[in-house]
Parts: sequence; C-alpha cells; structure tokens
Amino acid sequence: MVKETKYYDLLEVPVDASDIDLKKAYRKKALRLHPDKGGDPELFKEVTHAYEVLSDADKRRIYDARGEAGLSEQGGMGGMDPQDLFSQLFGGGSFFGGGGARNQVRKTKDLVHRVQATLEDLYRGKTTKLALTRNILCSKCSGRGGKEGAVRPCGGCNGRGVKFIVRQMGPMIQQMQSSCDECNGTGEVINPKDRCSNCKGKKVFPEKKILEVHIDKGMKGGQTIIFHGESDQSPNAESGDVVIVIDEKPHERFKRQENNLVTELDVDLLTALGGGEVAIKHLDDRALVIRFVPGEVIKNEAVRVIRGQGMPSQRHHEPGDLYVKFNVQFPDSIDPSSIPLLEKALPRRNPLPHFPRNVHLEEVDTDEPDARSSARAVTDDAMDEDHDGEPRVQCANQ
Repeated sequence: MVKETKYYDLLEVPVDASDIDLKKAYRKKALRLHPDKGGDPELFKEVTHAYEVLSDADKRRIYDARGEAGLSEQGGMGGMDPQDLFSQLFGGGSFFGGGGARNQVRKTKDLVHRVQATLEDLYRGKTTKLALTRNILCSKCSGRGGKEGAVRPCGGCNGRGVKFIVRQMGPMIQQMQSSCDECNGTGEVINPKDRCSNCKGKKVFPEKKILEVHIDKGMKGGQTIIFHGESDQSPNAESGDVVIVIDEKPHERFKRQENNLVTELDVDLLTALGGGEVAIKHLDDRALVIRFVPGEVIKNEAVRVIRGQGMPSQRHHEPGDLYVKFNVQFPDSIDPSSIPLLEKALPRRNPLPHFPRNVHLEEVDTDEPDARSSARAVTDDAMDEDHDGEPRVQCANQ
C-alpha cells in the first residue's frame, strides 16, 4: 500500500508504473513545463524531483512506504539541480531542437536604444551617430579579475553562483534558489590583495563607443537596426547586440499609411471653380504643382491621388502614393454687385420646397452661435438620443 501519491500525481502515472512509463511521462511533462519553453519553473522543479525519486529504486521504496517524511529522514530530499538531471536524462535537452538551453552559448544582455526620426529622415534616409557606454574586458588582467591562478571557484556554491535551499513546511517540501552571498553570484572568489588594480576584480570596465546608425529610405517606426556583438563583454559569455529602435515622430502636414502619404490642402473658391494652380511642399527639396483645368470643379473634401509620390520602398519595390484631400475655402462675404455675375455663371438656385396649404411660411433671422454651443451642436450626440429615437439616460456629475 502506497502511503502518498503526490509524486505519481505530478507525473500523471499510476502507482505501479514501470521505469519506462515513468520516463515517458517525465519526458512529456518536462517538454511542456521546461522554463525555456515558457513553462512554470517551480512546477518543472517539482516534476523533475518526483521523477528523480521514483526512478531510483531505493528512494521509491522509501517514498511508497513512508512518503516525503521518510525521504527527509534518510537525507534524500536535497537531490540534484533539476536542470542537471534533465540534461543527464535527455542528453542536454536534445528534444528541444538540438542541444537545448544548457548547450546554447550564453550571451550578455542586449542594449536597446531608441532613435527619433522625422518623416523627412525616413523619406530621404539619414546617418546619425549614437554614443553609448558598455562594459569591455579588462585589458590588464584579460578579464580574469586578478592575477593568474588567483581566481578560484567559490566553495559556498561550488562555482554555480547560486545556492539551493530546501525548506519543509508541514508535509510540503519546498526547494528555493538564491544568489550565493559569498561570491555575489559570480561563482568565483578572489583574494583582495590579488585583485586587478585596473578593474578592481570586476573583470570589466566601462568604455564609451560611437556607433554610426544608417536609417534607410522607407524605414518605419518600430523597425530595428542591429549591431551584432556590440553589447557588454563578459569573460563567460558572448557579447549581446545593440538594438536601435526607430521612433517615427508625428508630422505636421503628412500622415503615413504604410508606404502611402496623406495630406490636406486648402484651395480658394475661385481656383476650385475656375481652375488654377496649387502646390504641395514635399518631404525633400521639391514642391509638387497641381494644375486644375478651367471648368473642372473641385468639391470640398474631394480626394485625389498622385501616383508614386508616397514613401520610397525599403525593398526597392514601387513607391507608395500621395493622397490629397482638398478643403475649399469660402469667402466670408461677397459684394452684392457681383451676385448677378454669379447667377449668370452658376447653376440656378434651388427653389423652396412645396408645402401643403395649411403650412404657414415664417421668415426668420440667424445669428452666429458662440464657439461652445456651435461645437456641441455639431457633435453626433447633439440630440442625446439613441438609434430608436428614445432619450438617453445619463448619470449626473458628482
């Protein structure tokens, strides 16, 4: 009779599972729970420890008879590092695509910088310089931190840089990991007298570096420029990358939609009705002239497209287009003496609509509203009604 089933439950196997069944179950669970695959690190440790116990005949016999308390009495709860057990059992995590995290080369952290670019910069292309500070290996001690032979593995953590602490809380056993306080997590110790006088035993020291950042034509906000291996140096890891992220600044005249540009242009009423020319200052040293043929009427908020005058393509495809929205500017007043000329040139006025005889026609005057009332009157919620025509219920302001 098995005293406890927790370890069997973690592996999702029956209490009479064979060694082969245990290994298959652990492989399945570990693949899903491994931290390198986004799994829960604590649950991965528990499952690995359960497999370590049940795959050992002596530990399994003790666990079946007396549970976790029996293992604790036998001093068998310490176990090994879950990552080491995982690597031993499955060849360093080979079913993670060849080598796994243990066999991958460790890299220092990437340095990320953001560079602001105007739309003009992204249209023309630009080269800018970026100053950054990174750590490089000490040239005096070649990154050792001290005299040759003076650096030795930390005895407190056996050179791991971390310590594993096992705590028992009632029937539960918890294994915790913390940075080693004897070596400050480095895994090495150096006698103070043997430390490098240049880097003070830190193995690295700061260096200022200038990078030339080339912003290609047609790049977009959010795109990155990567300088491989230009991040901090470390004696125990490859240098990470410097990642430049482009921040596209808003433009006062143009809006960008992928490779297309959108702008608005004011057109006077005479040009809109009788033809003429308007110009758009582009993002480079050009102004695009648009000519309206006499007799061609440009309506207010009409949209036209100028092919090939949008943003250049970074991949040497066709450039985008430029969309122009025309805002026709009406005069504030007209000389009454010119109205006959307008009546002659423009289509006839629309007559008043026909009303039934019982409708009384009353002539009224109009005034200019104040700015606040005018803004409120033209909003979609001016009538404060829903689609069914029923008044909406609003909460009073507190």
